[in-house]
Amino acid sequence: MARKLAAGNWKMNGLKASLSEATALAEMFPAPKVDILLCPPATLVAAMAAALDGTKVDVGGQDCHPRSSGAHTGDISAEMLVDAGCDYVILGHSERRADHGESNALIAQKTIAATMAGLAPVVCVGETLDERESGKTLEVIRHQLSASLPDAVDFDKLVIAYEPVWAIGTGKIPTLAQIAEVHDDMRETLSARYGDDEAGKIPLLYGGSVKPGNAPEIFATSNVDGALVGGASLKAADFAGIVKALEEA
Repeated sequence: MARKLAAGNWKMNGLKASLSEATALAEMFPAPKVDILLCPPATLVAAMAAALDGTKVDVGGQDCHPRSSGAHTGDISAEMLVDAGCDYVILGHSERRADHGESNALIAQKTIAATMAGLAPVVCVGETLDERESGKTLEVIRHQLSASLPDAVDFDKLVIAYEPVWAIGTGKIPTLAQIAEVHDDMRETLSARYGDDEAGKIPLLYGGSVKPGNAPEIFATSNVDGALVGGASLKAADFAGIVKALEEA
């Protein structure tokens, strides 16, 4: 049985004053029934980790470099994230794939680096609107899973997040049947590669305009073990509604 995870991706949002939202969230869930994660921008990682020390809310990075150190101006290694207090790192988000031209092969290298450093990688996959309308969704997701994941992974830490690109921040979401189709197929694809027992440990998150209002029905969908949340994770009150929905699922 995969663990349940509510993950918040702050993206390029948040200043020091925003840390009060993180601590407020932690105060709301002193003993949560699910795992809770916040991934702030790099400038806030260490400060958030310090602010949340001793709470049940984990901290993650939004990306890492495949190398542990070197002449890579502006980049952050997995080891640096661990040193700053991270437990997780988001990899292969569609915005990284689109804005920075990240390939599946690069994401696989980053996944290896994150795992070796002791981080739990949250590997993102998802189709564009053109791919959805062309009937290529499952083909695209299967290829991304195949090429973005290494053969050797830590099944107790690996997380997969399905985020249809066209649903991120748009207010649009796939139908529940469409979400179930993708999540069921991802589980089958992972089982075929890694075996049923190991694949069954991997949380499959849904992301794309998740809000407190639609979270309960999304979490009741087949093989949805949680959510990767963008805008709704910036405010403790909003994200708390999603966490509570996951606890009750």
